[in-house]
Amino acid sequence: MIPLSVLDLATVASGSSPAQALRETTAMAVVVEQLGYHRFWVAEHHAMAAVASSAPAVLIAHVANATTTLRVGAGGVMLPNHAPLVIAEQFATLEALHPRRIDLGLGRAPGTDRVTAHALRRASDVQSTTFPHDVVELITYLVPQATPPHPAPTPGAGYLPDIWLLGSSTFSAQLAGQLGLPFSFAYHFAPAQLDEAVEVYRTNFRPSQFLAAPYVMVAASVICAHDDETAQFLAGSNALNVLQRARGRLGPLPSPDEAANTVMSDDEAAFVADTLATHYIGSPAHVVNGLQLLQARTGADEIMVSTRVHEFAARRASFELLARGWGLTPRDPSREREVDRVP
Repeated sequence: MIPLSVLDLATVASGSSPAQALRETTAMAVVVEQLGYHRFWVAEHHAMAAVASSAPAVLIAHVANATTTLRVGAGGVMLPNHAPLVIAEQFATLEALHPRRIDLGLGRAPGTDRVTAHALRRASDVQSTTFPHDVVELITYLVPQATPPHPAPTPGAGYLPDIWLLGSSTFSAQLAGQLGLPFSFAYHFAPAQLDEAVEVYRTNFRPSQFLAAPYVMVAASVICAHDDETAQFLAGSNALNVLQRARGRLGPLPSPDEAANTVMSDDEAAFVADTLATHYIGSPAHVVNGLQLLQARTGADEIMVSTRVHEFAARRASFELLARGWGLTPRDPSREREVDRVP
């Protein structure tokens, strides 16, 4: 079996708080490390009441400190929101503190609305079209070279996390290939261009100092429970959340009981069903089979899963059941080992 990894969205559930969501994210990292998952990423989102991970570098430092061997990173940092030098400094610092354990996934979307994106950068000339230049600039701050860049951050050159490009289209796929970087496709929220993007990445791949051959990770949404009925009940939270977002209500993740008591029109039910059609929801056998088919379809080198359910215990159970079904080897948390640079 290929490696399994986790994307955590620091979900703020109804009746909870951002502080509790961040505590649960940290606790979940400890759990998935012990279960044998390969890496644990958090995503950058802003002005979203259901997501508390607005400062990924801060959260990554906390999670890395709570774990020992798990690779920890950003899935991702939305680079248009930041000056490349700032991200280089942040992640070089993380790499200095936690050597060979830090991943820097870079995305080109703002991860928020236009008003918030403007507040983050306050510059009218920052567009996604500058993304390739910004990625290259960021890398120059971290890669040792004969003539150091100016300015030269400290920590900087030599403190190089594993750099990934993230995408939901062919744009980042092509750029990742041209730069010789690993590529992660966001199948969990944008499935339409999966096959084309993976093909574009492999076709355009050029070996680099970072990577000798293409490396593809596909991110998928899963909810795993002891039986299909329970999993579908838990998935009601996501279903109602999808509908609420479509209605312009950006509140915390609702409970499955609230979802079960919500009446949807036929059109609303069809919209929700279409949105969740590519999620893997069910028993361990059902979810594992779905992920195996996804891997066979794409030739992915790694699968990353995210699980959004209302209760921490159900989220933990989902990862535990999937780990056993996938055949992950549990880690002994009392034994530290050298973590290979991956991919």
